[in-house]
Amino acid sequence: MSTALGNHILVEFMNCDPHIMNDVSAIERDMVAAAQKAGATVINSTFHHFSPYGVSGVVVIQESHLAIHTWPEYGYAAVDLFTCGEMNAWISFDHLKECFGAKSYSALELKRGSVNLLQRNDFDITSMRQKAAEWKNPDFYTRNVWFTDKDEEQALSLRFTGDVLFDVQSPFQRVRILESYKYGKMLALDDMVMTTEKDEFHYHEMISHPALFSLPNAKNVLIIGGGDGGTAREVLRHKNIEQVTMVEIDGEVIEACKIHLPKIAAEFDNPKLTLLVDDGIEFLKNATPNSYDIIIVDGSDPVGPAEGLFSVEFYTNCYAALKNDGILVAQGESPKFNEKAFVELNQTLQSIFGLDKAPISLFFVPTYPTGMWSFQYGIKGDITLKEVKNKTEIQEFVSKEGLRYYNEDIHANTFALPNFVKELVRKK
Repeated sequence: MSTALGNHILVEFMNCDPHIMNDVSAIERDMVAAAQKAGATVINSTFHHFSPYGVSGVVVIQESHLAIHTWPEYGYAAVDLFTCGEMNAWISFDHLKECFGAKSYSALELKRGSVNLLQRNDFDITSMRQKAAEWKNPDFYTRNVWFTDKDEEQALSLRFTGDVLFDVQSPFQRVRILESYKYGKMLALDDMVMTTEKDEFHYHEMISHPALFSLPNAKNVLIIGGGDGGTAREVLRHKNIEQVTMVEIDGEVIEACKIHLPKIAAEFDNPKLTLLVDDGIEFLKNATPNSYDIIIVDGSDPVGPAEGLFSVEFYTNCYAALKNDGILVAQGESPKFNEKAFVELNQTLQSIFGLDKAPISLFFVPTYPTGMWSFQYGIKGDITLKEVKNKTEIQEFVSKEGLRYYNEDIHANTFALPNFVKELVRKK
């Protein structure tokens, strides 16, 4: 007879592969496999990834649980292996040590629930046995795996299937396609949500149509970034557009979206589109002056390959490449999530285009942290963005193209700013 009800192994895995320590899908897979290799019956798995790094999770088993928390920056994982019955948890330990690439470890084994210190209670378990007989473990355990996009103070979490459909470390960033339960497939770059199937139209319609309807004779459009293809798709809905040049630095983003997000990457074969896998910052340095009607900067947050998209030099080059009557549209960050980048970008655009030539558009995307996001504009020439003079044309276009966010009322009101945003960007 066993002298304890349970066996608890407290493990510290050290000098592990930091990439594995930050991969929620791999860790969930390995923790489940560790339980199954030891003969456990898996009931449920719940795992969260924290951006920029760290994973927490637990595998609930019929025999108790396996839990983990990782610190990728230290190559460290703290693991609890708690079992009851005849299960040998050291089998799980051996499996995880190999999967994590741990070069060193410490382990402490404890007996839990000493039988000598406990007194067994006598009670009627007939009804309990009847209920237990009625319950059947599902053929496949319940998975509860979470992707988290966060900074030091706030976060957005999405539950996803646990499977990774595309995972490539490009020379610039980690490119992944995951499938969330609420928003469908999503593109994540370096653990930040870029777009999802269910709400991508919020972003792509609003980065495109306000500028295009404010400059109805535009013919030549330049897109910097936009590797998912959604911005190009919206621009090419307009029949007056003759040429779209799209410069995306990371070809892996394009390939991932072609394969897994084809409704977003729908126009890559359009003959009006010239697609260049190149550095957009360098491209604009060498661009012909006065050559584009509209420039759209569809970049990610100001980190990694997108960091240069927030510089004074870059937007000075954009100004030079625009025609005398031209519009710049830039992904402008959130006034609630990244206030510093939001304000600095607006100040940059005001300094280059003019104090009254740098309007801000606010819109909402559920899967972006805080939900509130912005596009920031630079206007060259005598163009009024805020006045809608072609309402009937917009209404017909919206109906014909089946737009789901943009309309003539949204166009007018997207430039209305709450007082706190006005205060943020007011020149001191």
